[in-house]
Amino acid sequence: MNQKEIRLDEQAGKIADLLWQAAESGRPIDPVRELIEAVAIDGDLIGAAYRVQQRVTQRRLDAGQRLVGRKIGLTSTAVQRQLGVDSPDFGALFSVMAAGDGEEIAWTRVMQPKVEAEIALVLDRDLPHEKHTMADLIGATAYALPAIEVVGSRIANWDIRLSDTVADNASSGLFVLGSRPVTLDRLDLAGCGMVMERRGDQVSVGAGAACLGNPLNAAIWLADMLASMGTPLRAGDVLLTGALGPMVAVQPGDVFTARIEGLGCVAAAFGH
Repeated sequence: MNQKEIRLDEQAGKIADLLWQAAESGRPIDPVRELIEAVAIDGDLIGAAYRVQQRVTQRRLDAGQRLVGRKIGLTSTAVQRQLGVDSPDFGALFSVMAAGDGEEIAWTRVMQPKVEAEIALVLDRDLPHEKHTMADLIGATAYALPAIEVVGSRIANWDIRLSDTVADNASSGLFVLGSRPVTLDRLDLAGCGMVMERRGDQVSVGAGAACLGNPLNAAIWLADMLASMGTPLRAGDVLLTGALGPMVAVQPGDVFTARIEGLGCVAAAFGH
C-alpha cells in the first residue's frame, strides 16, 4: 500500500468512526457520501464505501461480536432505479443483531427502523469459488427460514444514496428468523407469495420473484462477490436474501407478522 492509499485508508477509518459513534449514541448523522467521494481511489466510490463498511465490521469483531452471516440489499429493481444503480449491495450480520420470533424489540435498539419480509438461507457448506452455479448454492444450503429484517440507518432522515447505505453496513439493524426450517426441495422460492401484516392489517405484499427473479440468484451474486473479496461465505452462515415486498416504517408498539408460502410465519414485535 502506497502513501496515498494509506492516507485514504486512514480517512476511511475516520468515516467509520462517525458511523460507529452515531450507532453508540443513538444520534443520526449527516450523509457521508461526500466524505466517501473524497477517499475514493480512481473514482471507485463504491469500493471506498465498502472500505468504510469493512472498518466498521472490524470494530465489531474487535469488540468481541460474532459474525454470523450477511444480508443482501437493493434486490428490487425499483429501489435500484431510485438510487441509480444496477446491482445489489451487502452488509454483515452479527449475533447481537438477532431477535427472537415474536420477542419484544426495545424501541431504542434500532435507529429509524423499517421492516421487510425476506427468505433466509442457512449454509451447510462453504462457498469459496470465483463463480458459483445454482447447483453449488443448492448443494451448500441446509435449509430456508422465513425472516423479517429490521433495517435502520445511522444517516439522519434516511437521506441516503448508494455510498451512504453501503458504508452504513447496508442500513442494517436487526433480523428475526422463523423457527421451522424447510429444505429447498420443498419450496418454490421464485413463485412463493408473501404477505406482511401490522396487527392484522396488510402492509406489504410480494413474491420470491421480486428478489432478482429468485432469492437464489441474489445468494449466488453475494457468494461470488464475497469470494472475490477474499471473505467467502462459510458453513453455518445466515443469508438474508433480500426483500420480497415493499419496506414498511415502524412505530412504537407495532407488531408485524410475515407469512411466506411454504415457509410459514415469523413475527417482529416492538416496544414503546
